[in-house]
Amino acid sequence: MIKDFLESVNLFYDVKDSVIDEVSMLCQSKTYPKNSMIILEEEFGDQLFIVKKGTVKITRVNDEGKEVILALLGVGDFFGEMAILDGKSRSANALAQEKCEVITINSSDFLNILKNNFQVSMNLLEELAVRLRKSDQQIEALSLSDAEHRIGVSLLNIAEDMGVIQNGVVTIPNLPYQQDIANMAGTSRETVSRVLKMFEDRMLISKTGHTLKIADYKFFKRIFG
Repeated sequence: MIKDFLESVNLFYDVKDSVIDEVSMLCQSKTYPKNSMIILEEEFGDQLFIVKKGTVKITRVNDEGKEVILALLGVGDFFGEMAILDGKSRSANALAQEKCEVITINSSDFLNILKNNFQVSMNLLEELAVRLRKSDQQIEALSLSDAEHRIGVSLLNIAEDMGVIQNGVVTIPNLPYQQDIANMAGTSRETVSRVLKMFEDRMLISKTGHTLKIADYKFFKRIFG
């Protein structure tokens, strides 16, 4: 049920059941095939999207025509809020990395939810603050750091978005492709491959197939955070 799912989404954390009931009535469910575009940069935005199943890649294309990955979103994450809040066009593309199911809320309904529910507005502000802090870290890494540090920062961001922590070990069960990590870190796929191997040799990470584990997450964060 949509209501049960909404209760697990941070945007609606600590929100009254009656509000969740009202919001669930405003939601629609949509499915997107793998590699399909959910939203396009510069198009008009009139919906908020919440990921129910799958992974969504948020990207922009730079002046050289190269894809730059801004974020990888998983279950419970939302996107599309900026165009609703400022009334401007979409600031980035959203691509379904795999078959995805999303929940949508129309812009007018979402704005009414924010106006009438303080807790939802606060949850949104907290999430925007987290994203801004991550963006600042990524900008600093891209401008000041070498490739090793940039890849470490990218792995931290992926771990925070998609990882599962247990006893200090973070497991990323569906690690993005090396080219995607390269696009996040502003480097090449070959460099990512080399640095990941170096991290393994230094026992900072272990990798089996598309599953990556950070053995000591606090230590890894002290190095690259």
